[in-house]
Amino acid sequence: MKKSLTHQTALLFTCSMLLMACGRSGGNDGNSANKPNAIPIGIAFAQTSNVALLGQEGTDGVKIAEKYFNHKGGINGRPIKLVYQDTSGDEVGAINAFQTLISKDKVVGIIGPTLSQQAFSADPVAERNQVPVIGASNTAKGIPEIGDYVARVSSSVAVVAPYSVKAALKQNPKIKRVAVFYAQNDAFNKSETEIFQKTVKNLGLDLVTVQKFQTTDTDFQAQASDAINLKPDLVIISGLAVDGGNLVKQLRELGYKGIIVGGNGFNTSHIFSVCRALCDGVIVAQAYSPVYPSEINIAFRKAYLEQYHREPPQVSAQAFAALQVYVEALQSLDKKNNINKLKLPQLRTELNKELLTKNFQTPLGEIAFTPTGDVIQKEFYVAQLKMEANGINGKFSFLSIK
Repeated sequence: MKKSLTHQTALLFTCSMLLMACGRSGGNDGNSANKPNAIPIGIAFAQTSNVALLGQEGTDGVKIAEKYFNHKGGINGRPIKLVYQDTSGDEVGAINAFQTLISKDKVVGIIGPTLSQQAFSADPVAERNQVPVIGASNTAKGIPEIGDYVARVSSSVAVVAPYSVKAALKQNPKIKRVAVFYAQNDAFNKSETEIFQKTVKNLGLDLVTVQKFQTTDTDFQAQASDAINLKPDLVIISGLAVDGGNLVKQLRELGYKGIIVGGNGFNTSHIFSVCRALCDGVIVAQAYSPVYPSEINIAFRKAYLEQYHREPPQVSAQAFAALQVYVEALQSLDKKNNINKLKLPQLRTELNKELLTKNFQTPLGEIAFTPTGDVIQKEFYVAQLKMEANGINGKFSFLSIK
């Protein structure tokens, strides 16, 4: 009897193993098991904090790019996979996100972080580990110079910002007195306001006051009142969407009727929900236009409209372009030197070299990189915020700057 039970047990075990083996064998016939290992690319954007709205726009852009390029075959048949880490809104969050992506997630490269302030702290982490990083929304002076592995597809504020001031003068050639506001706790806004102030002086305008605030502020009554008392014809604001939008709102509520120029932090549709009807008329320089007539921008815009039911903002387009740079550089590298045979450190190094030597036809237009990793871009734009009658919905209406 004992022998019979032992025999039955052995028989059942054998059948179970055969069934498991059959299951595994059957799984190998499926699409998922036959797919080659995906190439991981790190995404370090803010998912929490007061920067989350801007981080979400970057995430929207890379998600569309991931789907678009994988549908086209990925890296010569090998898909890409995005690995996300939340940078939150401070330097510590960005550093932690970079460290996790590099050491734990083993990504080949990183897109991010959201803010220039974060980039000055987190990019050196990538540099020390020889991991390429591409900034999609970092425009402050000095970021590409952080190291050999640091690049960006977001044009320097020094190039973009002056266009908006010149557009304001085109609308009102009588502008003479200018008030400037900036967020003093943010590296990008400190860098941007320097460019704005220099532009004002170069154009022969009078800089009547410079008012400081924090990105976390909600009450701007004192600064706004001080500026209005000096009777400026033009107000220029370097801030993020929430603080900048609230400042616009309070300036209008206190009676300021002149032109307002917003900095790069205003390049988001989320600003409409902050200052609402009072956003109307704000001028913003941009490095992207949804109507740029290129094949890839038409495809990007179509996918974005279908997914999110609104026009794509600048940061989403730049995030798409950043992932495109990685994809096309990896494709090019794979044709020269089979990347499946490269160990991760070598792949990261060779990828960094490759992306700095190519031209890319992106939704931003044609771009390339300087030897230090700064973007070379040909097309720039200026838009004016136009609010609908309901005072809730709005759009960026592009102006002629020729």
